[in-house]
Amino acid sequence: MKRHEFRCFHRLRVRWAEVDMQGIVFNAHYLMYFDVGITEYWRALGLPYADAMHQLGGELYVKKASLEFAASARMDDQVDVALRCERIGNSSMTMTGALFLGERALVGAEIVYVFADPATQTSRPVPAALRELVQRYEAGQDVLRVVTGPWHTLERDAAPLRRAVFVDEQGIPESEEWDAADATALHAVAYNHLGQAVGTGRLLTAEPGVGKVGRMAVHRVLRGTGVGARVLQALSDAARARGDHTLRLSAQRTAIGFYERLGWRRVGEPYDEVGIPHQSMEMRL
Repeated sequence: MKRHEFRCFHRLRVRWAEVDMQGIVFNAHYLMYFDVGITEYWRALGLPYADAMHQLGGELYVKKASLEFAASARMDDQVDVALRCERIGNSSMTMTGALFLGERALVGAEIVYVFADPATQTSRPVPAALRELVQRYEAGQDVLRVVTGPWHTLERDAAPLRRAVFVDEQGIPESEEWDAADATALHAVAYNHLGQAVGTGRLLTAEPGVGKVGRMAVHRVLRGTGVGARVLQALSDAARARGDHTLRLSAQRTAIGFYERLGWRRVGEPYDEVGIPHQSMEMRL
């Protein structure tokens, strides 16, 4: 197997607890590595797994998992778990995996899943939406779409996501989350192939030629997968199209690195807002 045959990769560092008395990774841990890789595959599809399976009306159960060993991984090796969907049958999905150290394939895997009723574990046909999504991903196509528009058209999808992130997860009071600016802002919502809202943000006018981005929220399962960058790009494109020359935002301290990687720079000193450390940031368009 070659690296170019895969689209989905996830890097792991071999830990001391995973090495046996021979100084190599104990064979059973490779199954765990591939299980981690499968989790990342669903993320790459833009799917919050539990929410997606609930909507699809089933669950995926492992029917068979087999490994083929070519060489061993050792402690502190940085290995890449690669996955692709090899085949989708009526009710089953066959995944092919490989564990790479650089360009060298150490271990190969074949994992067969069956889509089934979670209550009875009896098989069901793989839903058409899931089949289409996997095929799109493996063909190199986009698995997300970003829609921009006013609050009255996007509130139904954006509001629950913002409430989950800011109110439920971060403990921000409801009274601090909702304001009159929503009615005048341009909003962006990222949707996955199942139509689930997985990211959102809004764009205001701070002053002539200067836009203000805010309320950036991404489903907690999909953070780090590029959803936030897609929402931010849609808002940046909208700001540029209306003639803005500068964008500003107030970033939570834990998100500063995310914005800096996208070209934003820090402005001024850190400060607290609703009890959370923030940093003002800016980008020239």
